Order: sequence, then structure tokens, then C-alpha cells
Amino acid sequence: MASLSIRKLEDDTLQRLRIRAARHQVSMEEEVRRILRQAVMPPTRLGSLAAAYFGEDGVELELPQRAVYEPVGFDA
Repeated sequence: MASLSIRKLEDDTLQRLRIRAARHQVSMEEEVRRILRQAVMPPTRLGSLAAAYFGEDGVELELPQRAVYEPVGFDA
């Protein structure tokens, strides 16, 4: 595994990172790993999300019957 050093990190950023790590009950190092991992992940495509949610075969839906649309008449 590789290591990464970050120089010139602002004090405010470091403090916010400490708070965020404490909120997630992990070390600051683990919090940074999670942030970086999420930042470089490829975006989830809508089709992939649907397949994960519904499965590869999809689902059967019962659609209600629709009424026939009658346009409004303008008789003079």
C-alpha cells in the first residue's frame, strides 16, 4: 500500500476533519481514506442503480387502465 503526506493543510480544515472523524467514530487517517475513496469512485449510473435495486430481470407492474382522452370541442 502507498502512503501520502499532505503539507500546508489549513488549521480549520484539520479541525473539521477531526470533528468529522469523531462523528463517524474512526481515526482521522481512516476518515481521509474514506473521503478519498468516495471522491475517486466512478459515478453510479441510473441503469446500474435500477439493476441493483430491482434485479437483472426487473419487476412486473400492474398499470391502471387509462381512459380515452377526448379533446375539448369548440362548436360555434
